[in-house]
Formats: sequence, C-alpha cells, structure tokens
Amino acid sequence: MSGEPSRKTTFSFELYPPRNESAQAALFESLEHLIAVGPEFISVTYGANGSSRTTSLALLAHLLRHSTFTPMAHLTCVGSSTAEASRLIREFLDAGITSFLALRGDPPQGAHEGEEFLGDLRSAGELVQLIHRVQAERVPFSLDPVPGFPGAKRVEKGHKVTIAVAAFPNGHPNSRSAEQDIDTLLAKEAAGANLAITQLFFHADEYLGFVEKAREAGVTMRILPGIMPVLSPQRLKRILELTGEANPVDLERALLAVEGPEAQAAVGIGHAAALGREVLDGGASGLHLYTFNRHEAVLAVLERLGLLVARESA
Repeated sequence: MSGEPSRKTTFSFELYPPRNESAQAALFESLEHLIAVGPEFISVTYGANGSSRTTSLALLAHLLRHSTFTPMAHLTCVGSSTAEASRLIREFLDAGITSFLALRGDPPQGAHEGEEFLGDLRSAGELVQLIHRVQAERVPFSLDPVPGFPGAKRVEKGHKVTIAVAAFPNGHPNSRSAEQDIDTLLAKEAAGANLAITQLFFHADEYLGFVEKAREAGVTMRILPGIMPVLSPQRLKRILELTGEANPVDLERALLAVEGPEAQAAVGIGHAAALGREVLDGGASGLHLYTFNRHEAVLAVLERLGLLVARESA
C-alpha cells in the first residue's frame, strides 16, 4: 500500500493556454465536457517568463465563471524578481484564484541548465512561502459568522490558499539521488505546500514506491499521481524528450504493434486506465490527468475506471 489517506476518489485535469483562435475554440468545446464531469480542479499551465500570462489568466477567469471549483494556476520562479512575482501573485488572487501549483520552472528555450535563468526566487519552496505571504498581506483577517448566533461575527485569520508542488517518482533531472528528491518534497511541505502532483510515470510501482518513501520521511500531504494517455508512438517520443523519463518499452511496443490512430489511441487509453487502477488500488486518493487540451481520451480513462458513473450518482 502507498500510505495515501483514505478518502473519496478524486480526479483533476491539466490544460495549457490555447496558442491561437482555432485552438481556443477547440479547447472551449472540450472544456464543456471536462467541467461537466465534476473534477476536483483543473490546472492551467504558465509559460516561461510569463509568455502566456494573458491567455492563462483568461482561461482561469473562464473556469471561474463556468464551474463550481477553484481552478489552479501554475506559477514559476523563472526570470522574476520578488517584487514582480508578488505583483503577479496578487493579480491572480485579485482575479479570484486561490489555488496554485508552485514550480521552480525550466530554463527558457536556448538557455543552458543552471541557476542563472532564475530570478530572486531560487526554489519552488521560496515561491510557496511568497504566495502565502502575499495572501496574508492581502487578506490578514476575515469576519466569519458564528453558528447559532444570527448576525454575530468573529475575527479569523485570512483565508488560506491551496498550494501544490511537483513530485518526481523517478527523480528530478538535476537531483543527485532519490533521497534528495524526497528531502526536497519534505522541504516544500515545510514551506507551506499542501498538495503534491507527480511528474509522469509509466509503471505503478514507481509511484507507489515513491509515496511509501515519502511517508516514511514524514511527508503528510496528498500526493496525486499524474497520468497521461499516450495516443501514438510520436507523442510518446515527444513526451520522453520533454520529461527525460526512461522509455517505457512495453508501452512503446504495444503502440507500434497496431496500425492507425484509433487502434493506437485504444492502446494508450488502455495503458492509462490500467495504470490508474493499479495506483488507486495501491492507495492513491485520486488521479491528475494531463489532457493535451482534449477531453476524449481522459474521459475514456475515467469511464473505464468507473469514476464517471460514481460521480454522476453521488
């Protein structure tokens, strides 16, 4: 067992801001389907150096208007001073966003790996602390109703934000050891993170073993497994280039063994559903699904797992 807390199974999705008008139209059509199934949240990525700031905010605002959950905004440390990052965080908070995924971020395209691409914030943990600080300064207290005493109010500390961070079951590309990855996750929680979402993995024992080690080290926050239905050999190759993950030979062979987009998509959906079942059976409290801005594959995975039927009857 992974040691995940026992609770109702959840699911959530990740989107990226559309790059043009046609992509936006297609995304908004898929969004209707994704919102309709009642995810716990939908996260929206944020380009390096704020390259997608306007479109990210627009998509987050759309989700706020058309859903009942709080969408999650990605934020990175790349290229920002503390003052600039604080202004951006306040802008998101003022727009109604109270849920964030705090990331150190990758070097901009063409830059060499190293810390020179970072701004004042040197780690995701420092970004977590800054988000909490900006929210505390913005809303230091609230007046909440007292149950049983109509009209009465009591002073409470300002409403807290949800801050997720990344976890790496197979190791961060720059980490020296598995122990360093666990120590980093523990430090992020100590800084104020209250949720972790994993990098992609392709075998259940990679996630379950990581969670077990994290629990032994003292990590208590939820650790959601990040899963992406891989619908073609070409997409698998691109994912591996972007993430640096080891090639899942079994999945690659299965994708290459069939011909045509539909058959390959069926293989990818089947693999993601089987992976989701294994991690849920191992104790994961939910699934975070990477969508590629399409609804069909991720909803097919959830349907195979019986999560859509459970949500509709809840």
